[in-house]
Amino acid sequence: MRKPRLIFILLFAAAIAAAPSLSAQVALDGVLPDRFGRWNALSSPQNIKSDESRAQMFAEAGLGSRLAREYSDGSTKVAVELQQFRDPSGAYQAYTAEINPDMQPSTVGRPSAIDHDRLLLLIGNFILEVRAPQKPSTEELRQLAKIVRGHSDPTPLPPIRAYLPQGFTDGTQKYALGPHGFRSALESLRQSDYSALAEEVGFNSGAEAMLGEYQRGKDAAVLLLIEYPTPQLAEQHSRHLEQAFSGPANEAGRKIERKGSLLSLVLAPTSAAFAEHLRSAINYETQVTWHEPTHTITDPPWATILGKIIISTMLFMVVAVVLGAAFGGLRVLAKVFFPGRVFDRPEQMDVLQLGLSGKRIDSRDFY
Repeated sequence: MRKPRLIFILLFAAAIAAAPSLSAQVALDGVLPDRFGRWNALSSPQNIKSDESRAQMFAEAGLGSRLAREYSDGSTKVAVELQQFRDPSGAYQAYTAEINPDMQPSTVGRPSAIDHDRLLLLIGNFILEVRAPQKPSTEELRQLAKIVRGHSDPTPLPPIRAYLPQGFTDGTQKYALGPHGFRSALESLRQSDYSALAEEVGFNSGAEAMLGEYQRGKDAAVLLLIEYPTPQLAEQHSRHLEQAFSGPANEAGRKIERKGSLLSLVLAPTSAAFAEHLRSAINYETQVTWHEPTHTITDPPWATILGKIIISTMLFMVVAVVLGAAFGGLRVLAKVFFPGRVFDRPEQMDVLQLGLSGKRIDSRDFY
């Protein structure tokens, strides 16, 4: 009896473990529509595997599912691929890893990139890819993007993407939230010599990196920004990164500069002046906001203060007179109607005598 019961328990546990992935698969199947515009699906969505060379980078970005579906308008076909990630930050890392300088922004939506072969659209935690993007109209592609957007995570993209100065070569902006994405970004920007920095950045401490390539005339460089959760972590990791640079590297203008929680490094600059120009153009400012309510304290006029003092003194005097009269009147009435019974009872009064005369003092003589 025990063996069948054990098998049942194991099968039940496996079913529970598989339930989240199955539900996620079903949910993702519903994102790709059966039709958009004049394009009808030819088959149900099919699972596809990620490129093995980038498997670690996609896993780091939180890739959940990757589906492909083929559509037709009756005479031609269009392939649509949908990648789902854990959150928009992971999707943004994968998106920047896919784009290149040969691609241009698309009018379908932003962020997006298009070339002759494919269209990439970053929609929340989804990456929508359309092969042969010239076949559907812009309106049809916008309709498809709207359907996907209705299932996406609306969380904003990482703020560090806005810190890069304007003027970078479009398609070279790269975001990394882990060492695999960082190495992939350096490789795509032809800066693989700096791959060892991936171990010093401190991604396990919550760091995020943003890179962009700049060119101005004969000058060229790659700007690297690294943001940390706190200024203390930024200062700590800046020392680790400084140890990775030595000798002529610093002489070429490649130094580490910290501003609040942000570190900036200029990789492979052609001149120190151009490196300094890029650092000075970073769109990052620290702000301290105090949210406590404020009060304006003003002294009242002296006439008001004097009047309140006089009124308070008069009230105090009236209360003192009333209480004094009440206490004295009660004592007098008690002595008149109850002599020697309530106050000044002779048997309870003691009088100290100096003995200057022979007459004994009678306490009743005082009243």
